[in-house]
This record gives sequence, C-alpha cells and structure tokens, in this order.
Amino acid sequence: MARSLLALATVPMLMGSVISQAVPPRPAAAHRVPRIVSINPCIDAVLMQVADPAQIAGISHYSQDPQATSISLATARRFRATSGTAEEVVALAPDLVLAGQHVAPSTVAMLQRMHIRFVQFPVPTTLAETEDQVRAIGSAIGQPQRGAMLARRIANAAIAARPSDTQRIPALIWQGGGLVPGKGTLSDALLQTAGFENMSASYGLTQWDILPLEYLVARPPRVLLSVGQGAGSGDRMLSHPVVTKLGKRIAIRPFAPRLMNCAGPNVIDALERLKTIRKELISR
Repeated sequence: MARSLLALATVPMLMGSVISQAVPPRPAAAHRVPRIVSINPCIDAVLMQVADPAQIAGISHYSQDPQATSISLATARRFRATSGTAEEVVALAPDLVLAGQHVAPSTVAMLQRMHIRFVQFPVPTTLAETEDQVRAIGSAIGQPQRGAMLARRIANAAIAARPSDTQRIPALIWQGGGLVPGKGTLSDALLQTAGFENMSASYGLTQWDILPLEYLVARPPRVLLSVGQGAGSGDRMLSHPVVTKLGKRIAIRPFAPRLMNCAGPNVIDALERLKTIRKELISR
C-alpha cells in the first residue's frame, strides 16, 4: 500500500514548469483550440478548470479510479479514459498530448512519428511552481486567460490560509504504512503556508520516507493528518494499540489523498482543509 501511494505521490503529482516537448507544434488556425489527450490524473484536474469539455478527447484512467482520482468520478466518467498506451492515445487523434515525467518510451516514440505535439510537466515542490504550471497548461491548450485565473485562485487561497498569529503547530501527513512527505515537497509547502511545522525533518527523514512507529510514539506531533482515513479505508498502523493510547496527546484528522497527490486546483481545497484543522486545534 505504501509503495502504491508513493508512486502516486511521486509520479502523478505534477505542477511545475514544462520539462519536454517531443515535437514542434503543428500550425493551427487561430480560432481553433487543440484537441487534447491527458495521460496524467493531475493534469486532468487542471483541464477540468481551464479547458472546454469539447477539447478533451481523453483523460487518464486513474481519474476513473476511486482510489486515485483527483476529480469527481461523475465528472471523470464524462470523458474517454486511456491507460496511456501509444495505440490508445493515437486512436483519439489529438493535436496535443499532456503528460507527467514518467511516460513509456514507446508512447513518446510513436507520438513523434505521428507528429503529435507532446508536452511533459514535472512534479511541483512549491506553490509558485504550481501557479506557473497551470498558466503553462492554459497557454498550451489555447486557454491562457483561464490558466491565469486558476493561478490567481491558488495564490488567493494561499493568502487566505496564512494564519494571523506566529504559532506553528507540529504536524505530520501520514500515508499508508507510515509514509510521510518531508522537505522539498509540495505537501511540506502547504503545511508551512497554513501555519504548521512539518515534523518530518526532526525525525531525520528525507523528502519521502517511512516513519517508524516507535518514533511516532516517542515524539508525537500535535496533529497527524491521515491520508488513509481520508480515503475512507483507514490505516492498520493507526489502529495499533500503542498508537491508540496516544489519543489524548495527538489529534488524528482525515486528509483526502487528492489533497496531497496533485497540485493544481486541489491545492485550493488542501489549504482550506488545513485552515479548518488549524482553527479547530487553536480553539481547543
């Protein structure tokens, strides 16, 4: 479970600057927006905000998976989904394919042969990179104003989430099996923005690392944001008798996977969730 969540956190979490473009864009009429296929669920979430639905020829199959989607299933099911294979993508006749960092070489090669424009985006680590990337996606799909509007919404959400006091609440975001995001991740940036102190580094953990249960018990944070509970599946480690005894020392709050697996519009909801949790803890 931890490995699968790590894959989602490190592969689909996208929002930064463009990292590659397989072929030059084909000439297009000025009035025509490109027909798009996205093979990444985080980009899917951005497209739902900035693209015309008629532009979207296909989205990632992850967006139709209840455990992996970053958009509502009802919305995702309005679109054709692909697993990202070259054959599936080419069959949809897109003008533009948007992807994350990790794409099968065979898919890239076929898109090049078919002269289909292909743009990849890296994983973001800051809110500024997130804003830059949604603007870049908006420009790539012929919707620069909508991209800029979404970037402004993200910036405004960050302003609204910043606390008026200087108190930092010790916190951890905890995925299945004890996987926690550390310094240099977007999750860390969100915690810092919303007035929390990410305790990952104090345990000697790296950017993405497993926190031993003994460390959590010996020095618990004020609040543990449980991604497993946010998925509605619980976390067996959190039901461990030793952890259960920490109930009076630590607050455990659910944190939906989509709030940390992707940037883009999900950042807005993540910041609002953190703001709500902090307000509750401060008032206790």
